[in-house]
Amino acid sequence: MPHAYQEHFKRLLQLIRKERAEDRKQYELKINHRSLEERKKEGVTWYPVIENKSFLGTGEKWVIKLERTTGTEKKHHFQAGSSASLFLNKDTVTQQVSGVVSQVNEKYMTLVLHRDEPPEWINDGKLGVNLLFDESTYDQMEKTMKLLVDTREASHLNLIDVLVGNKIPVFHKAREIRNPFLNQGQIRALQLITSAEDVALIHGPPGTGKTTTLVEAIISTVEKEKQVLITAASNAAVDLLVEKLSLQSVRVLRLGHPARVTEAVVNTTLDARLSDHNDAKLLRDLRRKAEQIRSMAGKFKRNFGRAEREERRYLYDESKKLKEEVRMLEGHMIFDELNKAQVIACTLSGANHSHLRNRKFKTVFIDEASQAVEPAMWIPLLKADKVVMAGDHWQLPPTIKSFEAAKEGLETTIFERMMKEKDVSVMLQTQYRMHDDIMQFSNLHFYKGELKSADVIEKRRQVFQQAVKFIDTAGCGFDEKINPETLSTYNTDEADFLLKRLHSMIEENPEMLQMSIGIIAPYRAQTVVLNELIATYPWYEELKKNMSINSVDAFQGQERDVIMMSLVRSNDRGEIGFLSNKRRMNVAMTRAKHLMMMIGDSGTLSANPFFDELIQNMQDRNLYHSAFEYLYN
Repeated sequence: MPHAYQEHFKRLLQLIRKERAEDRKQYELKINHRSLEERKKEGVTWYPVIENKSFLGTGEKWVIKLERTTGTEKKHHFQAGSSASLFLNKDTVTQQVSGVVSQVNEKYMTLVLHRDEPPEWINDGKLGVNLLFDESTYDQMEKTMKLLVDTREASHLNLIDVLVGNKIPVFHKAREIRNPFLNQGQIRALQLITSAEDVALIHGPPGTGKTTTLVEAIISTVEKEKQVLITAASNAAVDLLVEKLSLQSVRVLRLGHPARVTEAVVNTTLDARLSDHNDAKLLRDLRRKAEQIRSMAGKFKRNFGRAEREERRYLYDESKKLKEEVRMLEGHMIFDELNKAQVIACTLSGANHSHLRNRKFKTVFIDEASQAVEPAMWIPLLKADKVVMAGDHWQLPPTIKSFEAAKEGLETTIFERMMKEKDVSVMLQTQYRMHDDIMQFSNLHFYKGELKSADVIEKRRQVFQQAVKFIDTAGCGFDEKINPETLSTYNTDEADFLLKRLHSMIEENPEMLQMSIGIIAPYRAQTVVLNELIATYPWYEELKKNMSINSVDAFQGQERDVIMMSLVRSNDRGEIGFLSNKRRMNVAMTRAKHLMMMIGDSGTLSANPFFDELIQNMQDRNLYHSAFEYLYN
């Protein structure tokens, strides 16, 4: 392997280690700065818990079974394999020991501590458990980087050559494709994919049918290759593809914990497939018989004679034989389900699943490729000869906690790097979501004016007199504040103003009660304020089934009839923090179909060049309003 590649992957290894360290540090700070009640609500803390039983387990690790005494009806984020810490909440001192969750349900959790004895305060009462951040994805990324540093496999080297930039991607002559369900841009994307030898990109700006195109490309590839791997950075993106493919009668096998997938695709998980397998009843019978025999052996007491000793040994041996049969039968069933699947679907880190260890694919499809850090991308890439990536490098970037790691190169994605290559991508240019006025600014600023609205947008009834509004709160005294516990920014006056505007709009146009409405705030503390305030309005009960209040990231890939944005920042220093990330703003501004309303302080925001351009654009198009127009009406 050329020296340059070794250096490339060595550097990525160092960067992902920096990111792991910073992520761990921030997570611990978050736990320490949030109140106990907030952590319980979020499902990252169980409190109070009581010790049900404890013992020294295998590997000389102390095992504690804990029982949750309140809040058992609430959802939580703990699962088998999660890192967690047992803590004592006494007076002003909090003591804790770390471990790993081995089993968990709504009420009970088994925690294996990283020590061979219980903490001395185990019987002092007031016990709780905090969820620690997930180490497993970092483990997978580091393992993959180390493998790439040393790899000599010819099957890997070609794709490495292309994706690191040392070799030009190869394309064959494109064949004609006819598909009545796709527009010309989508058909060009399919032609690019089928003609690609090693890599092809679908650049999908908001509302342009990226998922539809990707699904058609996967179906077309399956017809030729029999089986493909599809992955994405998030479970939600994987599940959306699985759902769309299943509707097209494609046999999909979804790898991953059933608790992490949506209701719509749970029947495609490996657990569900095994339950429906022809040998499922035989497997259940063998398991039951093995447990019965083992239970019989366990009934023998310590004081018994030779005959009883031999009988117990015989029963244990029979139980072991049956368990080995169970293991072999289950392995056969899993192998069978993997072979029957036309599409195997998982997250990026899930591609390192033990069931896929020796399985190779001609093609891997990666959605949300513009949101994934490079070390995570290489996990599925090592399983294929060719990759099809879909994404938009002008929407959400990868989430990176370490500023240092980001600036040293971790923020540069493979997708973004490959977009600079000639003729390797097709941009979808027909959008089906937004009113033209909503599309206009993003189209000019991010997409060189190349986006066009589909005919259906022009024919659609215009619900609001103005589809876009920027309401300026400058001079209103709506000052931002910092939540001392979470260190998140909020602006109560601005939240109150936004909801009063929504109230007035509903009074003027009751049709809005039947619409889907999203309220976006860039800071978590502001979403908390908005949720508290909105509950006081009389129409909320009727509207809340179609209403969501959340961060920008939560709205990625979604759309609403109406989007209202609270931009929060209002200070005399012109500081706007991570609001300056214009890719995040692009996501927020392109979720709405009929109305996109932004509320913010131009005096603070305009210090940033992007917001200065945005507000000037609003003024030039007569879409700018002062909050004073509404305050005293």
